[in-house]
Amino acid sequence: MLLISILLGLLSLAGIVWIIVVGSLLSVDGLFMSLILLTLAGIFFLNVFLECRDCGYLGKAKGTSSKGAAAASQPD
Repeated sequence: MLLISILLGLLSLAGIVWIIVVGSLLSVDGLFMSLILLTLAGIFFLNVFLECRDCGYLGKAKGTSSKGAAAASQPD
């Protein structure tokens, strides 16, 4: 699922590059299409980020949390 999201996000960005290369960026169709493609790319890359965070590739380790560290440092 991760590779599919990366591929579709890059494909959306490639569509924006194509709109710029063709020169239709400043038309109404080009503006709306680039807005739609940017939204799709943002959703796919958000999915990649969340998937990487859940698998442990990004962020803190699963065993540590800020609440557990704060509770362990308080004396009784």
